[in-house]
Amino acid sequence: MRRQELDIQLKTPEQIVKMRAAGLVVFAALEAMRDAVAPGVSTADLDAVAEKVIRDAGAVPSFKGYHGFPASICASVNEQVVHGIPGAEQVLVEGDLVSLDCGAVLDGWHGDSAITVGVGATDPALLKMAEVAEDAMWAGIAAAARGVANGRGRLTDISFNIEKVVRKGGRYGIVDGYGGHGIGTEMHQEPHVLNHGKPGRGPRITAGMALAIEPMITMGSPRTVELSDGWTVVTRDGSRAAHVEHTMALLDDGVWVTTAPDGGRARLGDLVTARQP
Repeated sequence: MRRQELDIQLKTPEQIVKMRAAGLVVFAALEAMRDAVAPGVSTADLDAVAEKVIRDAGAVPSFKGYHGFPASICASVNEQVVHGIPGAEQVLVEGDLVSLDCGAVLDGWHGDSAITVGVGATDPALLKMAEVAEDAMWAGIAAAARGVANGRGRLTDISFNIEKVVRKGGRYGIVDGYGGHGIGTEMHQEPHVLNHGKPGRGPRITAGMALAIEPMITMGSPRTVELSDGWTVVTRDGSRAAHVEHTMALLDDGVWVTTAPDGGRARLGDLVTARQP
């Protein structure tokens, strides 16, 4: 079933259960990489860790081969914002900040999530930026949960609440042109979810929507440039960046974060529906 105005794919409760299975594979891969992050580890090593977890679960990496992308994860280090290509030559050192983005498809349904991790002893200011990005992501998810429960939510309510938390958290740049997206039988679907903007605009937030919410913020300018590899996006001013992401599915009276092991309950409390499929 689809909403025709933006071709938004609405999922049944049974399909959301399948997305949950894919989401838990992604969570396991990210946690395995989190444990493996250390000085001297290459981003190719992390890619191998994630691919093994995904394939051992009977799933397939969503990213590998996607429009020609050569790896199972995106590993974006320091000034790299998103879409960094893992490589044996990129070896992590103490104080680096690495964003790890991972997707998996299982039984035809996708999960997508990202974390930002400090390597060894890391500047507390960088860790705070990653924490602000995560807080902003959860604020966006909470706005969606409230919107579907009260029947009055609009897509940009998510964007507005992400921006509000980032602005309150410090003088960070909110990367423009990149954002969250619909997800389901394809990794990227309508609608595009900006990380900034005024509330009350865009399509109505509706049960059956599944969205990946992913703030990307920087320690400096929000302006970015794509490198000659055709994938890696870096900050134009060389400032460090953080990227976090969860996939969520909206139900009649709340939200289910399909890539979080508790469905989002620890961060969202009563906004997580008690009647998950």
